[in-house]
Amino acid sequence: MSLSEHDVRHVAMLARLGLTDEETKAMQSDLNSILGHIDEIQRLDLAGVEPMAHAIEVVNVTRPDVARPSFPQAVAISNAPLAENGAFVIPQITGGGDDE
Repeated sequence: MSLSEHDVRHVAMLARLGLTDEETKAMQSDLNSILGHIDEIQRLDLAGVEPMAHAIEVVNVTRPDVARPSFPQAVAISNAPLAENGAFVIPQITGGGDDE
C-alpha cells in the first residue's frame, strides 16, 4: 500500500495542516516508508507468538512510601513572595465572580 500525493493532501486537510509542496512530498515519502515497514511486519510468520506489551519482562522499581523528615514550615515559606498564617499566598486564578 502506498499513499498518493492526493491522499497526503487530503489527510493534511483533515488534520488542518497547511503543508507546502515540499512538505507534502516529504510527508508522502515518510508515510510510505512507515507503511512499507508495516507491510513487512504483516508478512512475518507470528504463529505461536504470544501477544505481549513489551519485548522484555518489565518490573516496576519503587521504594517504600515512608515518611521522612522535611523542611520545617517556616523554612519552606521563607522565600515565598507572599505568605500568611504559615501558608503560601497565591493570586486567585479561577472565578472572580464578575464574569457570570
